[in-house]
Amino acid sequence: MTSKSSGSAGSMMQMLLAASRLVDTLNSMVGKSVRWLILVAVLISAGNAVVRKAFQTSSNALLEIQWYLFAAVFLLCAAYALLRNAHVRIDFVSVRLSPRTRSWIDIAGIVFFAVPFCWLLVQLSLPLVLEAFHTDETSSNAGGLLRWPVYALVPLGMTLLLLQCLSELVKNVAFLRGLLPSAALHASSEGDPQDQPGPPLVDAPASLTDQEAERRWN
Repeated sequence: MTSKSSGSAGSMMQMLLAASRLVDTLNSMVGKSVRWLILVAVLISAGNAVVRKAFQTSSNALLEIQWYLFAAVFLLCAAYALLRNAHVRIDFVSVRLSPRTRSWIDIAGIVFFAVPFCWLLVQLSLPLVLEAFHTDETSSNAGGLLRWPVYALVPLGMTLLLLQCLSELVKNVAFLRGLLPSAALHASSEGDPQDQPGPPLVDAPASLTDQEAERRWN
């Protein structure tokens, strides 16, 4: 009975790791695509400045699209930043902790702070998006843009971030169970997730050492 339940738990963890890999790939693709909007915003800003100086004319739509693009980068790349371990950490504290302690801290932060925060923002922003869509809310500035596309970035970005939080939760639990080496938790900080080897397809005992887990991972 014990071995059967252990095998079932191991199979479930492998399924969760596979789902985690899909989420990582999705957010990597989104992040790599959306980051190009920074260049688009710079070009629009420069072009708008040249036109304003040379021809004494401008457009409110061009001014507004710049912060629309900034909002898209900030919100849609939040999950990518978490995936690449590029978010702010208190490094002078975390480097003094063991990998297992850091994983427990990450799990607590994800469960008690990150996931509720993302869920709350999705729930609060969706009615605003729907209302703006149905009423065709536009900018109060002459020639301004529709508001619902930029409003929609909030629930979309928070949904991607929520998925990435769950992916990080799975990876941290897998590490604590000895199914992943510590280096695999944030391996994408040095390379893209699709360039990393996939999750191990065999179960491993909870007592598996980090060196043994790394050999299985590689």
